[in-house]
Amino acid sequence: MRLTQQTNYAVRALMYCAANPERPSKVADIASSFDMSETHLFKIMKVLVDANLIRTIRGRNGGVMLARAPETMTVGEVVRAAEESFLLAECFDSGRKDCPLITSCGFNGILHEALEAFMDVLDTKTIADLSEDRPNLRHLLKMDVPKVKAAAAS
Repeated sequence: MRLTQQTNYAVRALMYCAANPERPSKVADIASSFDMSETHLFKIMKVLVDANLIRTIRGRNGGVMLARAPETMTVGEVVRAAEESFLLAECFDSGRKDCPLITSCGFNGILHEALEAFMDVLDTKTIADLSEDRPNLRHLLKMDVPKVKAAAAS
């Protein structure tokens, strides 16, 4: 199974917010930390808002924050929100009937069982598990680096 880039970025954005609980995180800062497109990240933020994983704060000092405690957000929940499809094979699509084995296929059952086991493992880990007790996380995300104002640099 391969997760999409959207899911990868969604988990990263939530980790960033979890490592920065005191104030709203700027989308531009998150995108910069992970070297990702702001435009793409804004699309992912909508998915996370719709799933009640982040909330937006308007205004000059606004940004995004976790909608609830990171201990209550499972990685499985994030994956389910961010992934558009879990079709491991075309026969997962109940509307497709082009395989003559569709009604008695052992492969389909194994894939369903594997997907369920995969999600069960992801449900045991939280965003807090990914972001807490990692002493270098804030440094790696460049959170503690002072922002240089453009006027001061001139």
